[in-house]
Amino acid sequence: MDIAALLPQFGSLIWTLLAFVVALSIIVAIHEYGHYIVGRWSGIDADVFSLGFGPVLFSRVDKRGTKWQFALLPLGGYVKFKGDSNASGGKDDEAMSTLSASERRRTMNGAPLWARSATVAAGPLFNFALSILIFTGVFMMRGDVTEPVKVGELRAVPAQNELQVGDILIGIEGTDLPPFSESASFQTFLDDLPEQEHLDYTVLRDGSEVTVQGPYVYPPVATQIIPRSAADDAGFRAGDIIISVDGGLIYAFDQLRDAVEGSEGATLNLEVWRDGEIRVLELTPRRTDEPQQDGTFRTAYRIGIVGGMFFEPATEFAGPVSAFVSGVEQTGRIIDGSLTGLWSMITGAISTCNLSGPIGIAETSGSMASQGTASFIWFIAVLSTAVGLLNLFPIPVLDGGHLVFHAYEAVTGKPPSDKALRVLMGVGLTMLLSLMLFALSNDLFCP
Repeated sequence: MDIAALLPQFGSLIWTLLAFVVALSIIVAIHEYGHYIVGRWSGIDADVFSLGFGPVLFSRVDKRGTKWQFALLPLGGYVKFKGDSNASGGKDDEAMSTLSASERRRTMNGAPLWARSATVAAGPLFNFALSILIFTGVFMMRGDVTEPVKVGELRAVPAQNELQVGDILIGIEGTDLPPFSESASFQTFLDDLPEQEHLDYTVLRDGSEVTVQGPYVYPPVATQIIPRSAADDAGFRAGDIIISVDGGLIYAFDQLRDAVEGSEGATLNLEVWRDGEIRVLELTPRRTDEPQQDGTFRTAYRIGIVGGMFFEPATEFAGPVSAFVSGVEQTGRIIDGSLTGLWSMITGAISTCNLSGPIGIAETSGSMASQGTASFIWFIAVLSTAVGLLNLFPIPVLDGGHLVFHAYEAVTGKPPSDKALRVLMGVGLTMLLSLMLFALSNDLFCP
């Protein structure tokens, strides 16, 4: 066995695991802190706040008597409130029987219904808040594209490019450029451009109007590689420019898309320009179920490359209010897409292979981390939304299941019996483990 040959794979595995642990730890910490802080505000004491499970590596007790600890297995966390029998909740009858009325009020099981419900709901809500905060920050840093469009940064391209940073775009191929903010008009304008190697750009440069040549506006450039995609597996990198498909030259990203969709899953040979060198990469497009505006899904062939313009437009500061609104909308889109996708898998409209398990999530974590800090932070926001949504499912042992129990108590005036709770918690745990095993099998056996 060639040990040296295994070292790159081993390093990649360590990187993947590290990225997964970092992402999961941040999300779990925020989730559990939501439970803890809202519980504290509601008058419920916490005995233990733990990141991880198993043997304790480090701990300290604060002035409120809460033990804060890091445990060996970084695969989750928990808050054990006063009066709980274990980390997953449940009533410690023996301990509760020794408490006075005022002390019982400071336990999870002895607190008013509103306090318990608020404490349980806080975990998922804090996950959503983390996502919104991250998305808001990203949108503020990205800013809004200036009007009129100005060249902010040029990508390295193999084609002739006479544009310069600071050029203000007036028109392309003799037609005036519509406002970038009018997305429909701007897209129609781009669709009408000839897909050729060079285009004539009319720009305002140093106060004078000049015409220069540059590549097609949206060349076949990879601005981002989708994790676990065909392009990712084939070794594509952000910044790669595809110059030919099976020997046929291409100049526009739409030409690449057409070639991929027309392949019907056949293997393609792509000539790629990277850092001034040309290499050939082989990949096989994969069938993908994509959501449509009417709520249905369309099956298409994709390779996992996100395109972009040959330059980065200059931007101006985006106000916190508009960025926050965009952050909320982005979080809402993730929730809506997740629920729509799950329902479509249940009804058989799309393949159940769209459900990823821990291996898939870990691989995605490593891939996003390798693409840069910004991509990794964005992934944390997406995963935080998914974790918050999952915890709201009405399954016993999850936060959503506890909220269902609280709703039952609000209607009937009394909580479910201890025997019923034990049975339901057992059923919920079985359902959750079955879902995890199913997702894990997808990671192992789905193409």
